[in-house]
Amino acid sequence: MTTRAEYATVTAAYWAFTLTDGALRMLVLLHFHLIGFSPLELAALFLLYEAMGVITNFLGGWIGARFGLRSTLFSGLSIQIIALLLLSQTDPDWVLALSVPYVMLSQALSGIAKDLTKMSSKSAVKLLVSDDSDNRLFRWVAALTGSKNALKGAGFFLGGALLSGLGFEAGLLAMAGGLTLVLLFCFGRVQAGLGKSRKAMRGRDILSKDRSINLLSFARFFLFSARDVWFVIALPLFLKDALNWDFYEVGAFMALWTIAYGMVQGFTPKLLGRTQKQAAGQDQSDTSNALALARRWLIVLLLIPGAIALALTLLEMQGWSVNPSIILIGGLFLFGFVFALNSSLHSYLIVGLSKTEQVTLNVGFYYSANAAGRFLGTLLSGLLYMNADLNGALWASTALLAFALFFTLRLVPK
Repeated sequence: MTTRAEYATVTAAYWAFTLTDGALRMLVLLHFHLIGFSPLELAALFLLYEAMGVITNFLGGWIGARFGLRSTLFSGLSIQIIALLLLSQTDPDWVLALSVPYVMLSQALSGIAKDLTKMSSKSAVKLLVSDDSDNRLFRWVAALTGSKNALKGAGFFLGGALLSGLGFEAGLLAMAGGLTLVLLFCFGRVQAGLGKSRKAMRGRDILSKDRSINLLSFARFFLFSARDVWFVIALPLFLKDALNWDFYEVGAFMALWTIAYGMVQGFTPKLLGRTQKQAAGQDQSDTSNALALARRWLIVLLLIPGAIALALTLLEMQGWSVNPSIILIGGLFLFGFVFALNSSLHSYLIVGLSKTEQVTLNVGFYYSANAAGRFLGTLLSGLLYMNADLNGALWASTALLAFALFFTLRLVPK
């Protein structure tokens, strides 16, 4: 059992990493759009980032269970430092055939780093909070998930500030230096055995054989692809190209949306507290309650992106009688609110349904599905924006959410 101080160290390292991760995404997106990359080329820059997340989570859970979470946490921080240093060496004068693969490789390393650190922190929660009789686990997971996304949103602000204040290269070097200090701080404060399984780990243990974990992972795959299909490429470029926002306005909106989304995640247990009691009978477990709520809120979420797309289409047919920004921003903040509730409930379910000795493996497997969904969403975001504009991405989001609901409905709590 880890101590609170040790968990605080792991979480602080994850927070610091998350801040640089959000800043890096905004730096890359705005810098390379500014020098002329197309939407599909921008999507390609992030594809290996997401693809490596699939592989890292898939193997990282086994590595964490085999060697301990200390190894995955320190590896994640070190790899991110290397990725930032490599990316700082890019040159705008490079030909496209060289710059795209180089940036993709740097982003791939960053994807590995992100999921190693995320898995370390989220697995540590279960090790600290084993007794969930008073719903503490839900509150701890929600707080961690919410704070992570709020800090990622703050990272978007940081990325814009670094790009305008220091420039691309100096901004990356500054973040690499900051993470180096964080890594040095963590040495000696995290024990080597944290999260290490007491039983021998075999290669075949990577694959989950639990039906509940598998169904929840499928649902997570479609849930996050439904968000990223419009969020990653289509939305920022639509705001820039169609609504004529400048880079700072785009960055500010993306940051505010993500921060608000993270705050809702953090307060989900309180927001759903009364509803949770009403949804459950006295003989139901906390996971049963959370699953019932996840189904209800997923149905609500399913209706939102299509409604936004329909409203934008009708406004365009009427010659934009109403400022489309009002519909788009209001609709997307509503989407973010409901999506945050679903995401927080899902993040709780994966640790709530996992046995303590299997949590690292299950979290790794589950977040590999999350990363695969983000990969699909990123790819579709660039393709759909080029061929069907933002509306096409929003309708695709509706279809993907329907698949997420299908798998969630098939999930039976233990």
